[in-house]
Amino acid sequence: MNSVRTYTLFTDHDVYLFKEGRHYKLYSKFGSHAAEKDGVKGIYFSVWAPNAKKVSVIGNFNNWNHKDHILYPRWDGSGIWEGFIEELSWGTLYKYAVETARGEILEKSDPYALSWEQNKQAASQISTTWYEWNDQEWMENRWQNNSLKAPLSVYEIHLGSWLRDEKYPDRFLNYRDIAKKLVPYVLEMGFTHVEFMPVMEYPYDPSWGYQITGFYAATSRFGSPQDLMYLIDELHQNGIGVIMDWVPSHFPGDANGLHRFDGSYLYEHEDPRKGFHPDWKSYIFNYGRNEVKSFLISNAMFWLDRYHADGLRVDAVTSMLHLDYSRNEGEWEPNIYGGNVNLEAKAFLQEFNTAVYKEFGDQIMTIAEESSDFPMLTKPVHDGGVGFGMKWMMGWMHDTLDYFKEDFINRKFHHHKLTFASMYMYNENYMMPLSHDEVVHGKASLIYKMKGDEWQKFANLRTLYVYMFTHPGAKLLFMGDEFGQTSEWNFTQSLDWHLLEYPVHKGLQKLVKELNHLYTTESALYENQFDKSGFEWVEADDLENSVYVYLRKGKRRDDICMVILNLAPQVLDYKIGIHTATHWEVVFNSDDEKYSGSGVDAEILDQKHEGWMGHPESLTVKLPPLAGIILRQKKDKKYKLHRIKHKR
Repeated sequence: MNSVRTYTLFTDHDVYLFKEGRHYKLYSKFGSHAAEKDGVKGIYFSVWAPNAKKVSVIGNFNNWNHKDHILYPRWDGSGIWEGFIEELSWGTLYKYAVETARGEILEKSDPYALSWEQNKQAASQISTTWYEWNDQEWMENRWQNNSLKAPLSVYEIHLGSWLRDEKYPDRFLNYRDIAKKLVPYVLEMGFTHVEFMPVMEYPYDPSWGYQITGFYAATSRFGSPQDLMYLIDELHQNGIGVIMDWVPSHFPGDANGLHRFDGSYLYEHEDPRKGFHPDWKSYIFNYGRNEVKSFLISNAMFWLDRYHADGLRVDAVTSMLHLDYSRNEGEWEPNIYGGNVNLEAKAFLQEFNTAVYKEFGDQIMTIAEESSDFPMLTKPVHDGGVGFGMKWMMGWMHDTLDYFKEDFINRKFHHHKLTFASMYMYNENYMMPLSHDEVVHGKASLIYKMKGDEWQKFANLRTLYVYMFTHPGAKLLFMGDEFGQTSEWNFTQSLDWHLLEYPVHKGLQKLVKELNHLYTTESALYENQFDKSGFEWVEADDLENSVYVYLRKGKRRDDICMVILNLAPQVLDYKIGIHTATHWEVVFNSDDEKYSGSGVDAEILDQKHEGWMGHPESLTVKLPPLAGIILRQKKDKKYKLHRIKHKR
């Protein structure tokens, strides 16, 4: 006898939107939900399996027997199976036993489950996203902190290896334990946001979370959904935004997951030229299938809604947009126009951005991890763009790191690697990443990418950070890079926090902290970070001295910072052209002893009414070796008084 009773949460309109690819809140319908029928409490289950012969719920409540609790297929041809089971409650383990058209029984975890087991069975767990949030002040005002006009300095974190228990280093810390350490640290360091590498459920630790099976489940490695919410809540209460890595590009062939969910190519594209990823041996979503689009956009909404995420960094966008990505000739099929753009994936990303920005407006951000020159990624959809808020500036990252690897004597031959970004830096809204991808797989840690002896390596890295924090665009720094982690990132262990016992590492950490403070308080460094009016080269071509000089400008006429990078290992008295009647002061010197620099003062030695570099006046500045210094223009009191009178 079937122990499942008829029940539904779906209206006809829900089903219509689902089939049209425009239902963006499927997490309130699919999965397992507390319900009541005829005065009896229990759980309602629903799952999409249109090609299945039969779907039953199995679990620790029925000894995993697939004959006792058979779901009912809806009459409307939607492919949805559903039903109500009495007296089940939170914590019950379950899966779906899916009988395929060929009679095969597949045991699948729930695609919409909120929590999964951490074992080979990987059963789903009946759970809830109920939580009493205390971040109301942040949520009401976060549009200001998440705005493109605000300073955006992001600390990228892998929760499994940022910090581990000292006594039991093989164990993961709980989200709540992480909160106790992470929140005060990020607050002290001055980052405005954190970015979590994927916290959705995944079976394989070496994937770092990028091979997801439970798209709606907070990974139970670190605790419950409520534990993750607590971590986010604590960050928000301390004024720190949360960005989550989101992976709508592919999924693994794990037996418990989406692959061949009902015995057919349901979520993945059937054509291997579009449906199989040759690099990652994973399966690519079928972006042309409406129900799949509803699944994915609902998933984006879920993390922004239920977990109060402030943004989604979308992984592997390049692989999504290009049909020939990592494929040889003959291994891909051109689109209807003969090109290599995956038109279905582009349309999906446009729909995703349109949907989330319509729902949340300027409270949130979407960020594309994209390494090609695909046009108009951060332009509005209604203007033909893809609609992202920002894009990772991968070209800047690679050119910059290539330059800093060069011998000092050879840098003049590579001088324009550091100026090239100014040719395109306003084509998109860019975030400048120094990410996890650059410190793994034999690429060396950031500190060991730098050229020279130990002092020179640290001096180079300090100067690189000055360059990064003063360049137009948002900032992202991977954990450990702020104090000069010497080994490559290892996801199986904690960062090498003991390095902070050494002055050079402690000094680097202090430099990043103070750069964050400068970036978030000097409006010239962020107000026009995505506007051409915010940047001006003063000296871009001094190859022989390896010196760069540029201005960063705020909205006020006199709100200007001057950045000078001396990327040679010698002290220079350097003459710089300036505008008439401007006066300057040194506000930052990466060679300061407090950063473990050599302690050479950056001094303004002279200012003359003498034309230089195309400007009517000049000043001479003492430049420390391998250093970045920042000058601030002293405020124009006459201009300020004029503005006050004008406002009156």
